[in-house]
Amino acid sequence: MKRIDAFTHFFPKGYYDLMGEVAGHMGDMVRRARAIPAIHDLDERFRVMDKFPDYAQVLSLPAPPLEIISGGNPDTALELAKRCNDGLAELCAKYPERFPAFVAQTPLATPDAGVAETQRAIRDLGAIGTQIYSNVAGKPLDRPEFEAFFAAMNELCKPIWLHPSRGANHPDYLDETKSLYEIWWTFGWPYETSVAMARLVFSQTLDKYPNLKIIAHHLGAMVPYFEGRVGPGWDQLGKRTSDEDYFSLLKSLKKRPLDYFKQDFYADTAVFGSRAATLCGLEFYGVDNVVFASDCPFDPEQGPGYIRETLQILEGLNLSQEDKEKIYFRNLEQLTGHRFSS
Repeated sequence: MKRIDAFTHFFPKGYYDLMGEVAGHMGDMVRRARAIPAIHDLDERFRVMDKFPDYAQVLSLPAPPLEIISGGNPDTALELAKRCNDGLAELCAKYPERFPAFVAQTPLATPDAGVAETQRAIRDLGAIGTQIYSNVAGKPLDRPEFEAFFAAMNELCKPIWLHPSRGANHPDYLDETKSLYEIWWTFGWPYETSVAMARLVFSQTLDKYPNLKIIAHHLGAMVPYFEGRVGPGWDQLGKRTSDEDYFSLLKSLKKRPLDYFKQDFYADTAVFGSRAATLCGLEFYGVDNVVFASDCPFDPEQGPGYIRETLQILEGLNLSQEDKEKIYFRNLEQLTGHRFSS
């Protein structure tokens, strides 16, 4: 059975070279990326992939976001996006059996040019969707300046890969200046994804653009575990707030808040080899809204660890052949309109 890894990360050479020129201010994130050979070295990437038969990867750009790497320069962010999209398209054309598709990168810091670059990558280069981050250099996704992007993706009917973004400069407590113990990553990234999803729900972006298809990284982050709060909890929106009219907002939504999260988002299986998280996410979203992904090459061994563990978990569940096919490639085909099966 074909297994298509829907959320993997790689630096194409042109992008990697430019990142090295402009991202000297990034410190730890860039050093970590460079220390993972399989994220920029094709030979090492192929060594990892060769351990798994009937396995291929959809490529997307790794963190950090363009807006951070570029130091806030929109022209640099746009050039980085172009190099990324051209480079990923070239890799897919050269190695179609290994990389049957790629996800574009949208530079949201340059709203109009970012929309145009996304359209170019999808229409001209063949990207099956695009990746954005949970915030744009600290700005929420529901700001009016980003609405043109969602309008364009609604028209294109291609999915959005939603990746979290948060750094150590985001403190855990108000009286501190930084996050300690990498809490910004362990708990901060799932929080970021969940908040971005909620803002798209309550800003009514999903009501306005019903063709949006969003894949929330790491099995929908915190949402499945907090089903009780997202469901019965948010059914009471407004009871805890006196300075905003959330009662009217709740009534204006086209459906229950919980139903947006369960029905309008998709999720991937990249949960770092956790069986409990996989069970929770599958129970919440159902097999029709989950795609297989490993987050390659981010695992402790810098090798096949999370790919192997994710596959072992899925194969160990009581799933029918039909449901396995849905998770491994058919759901992704339905989402993207791209055929992966022979």
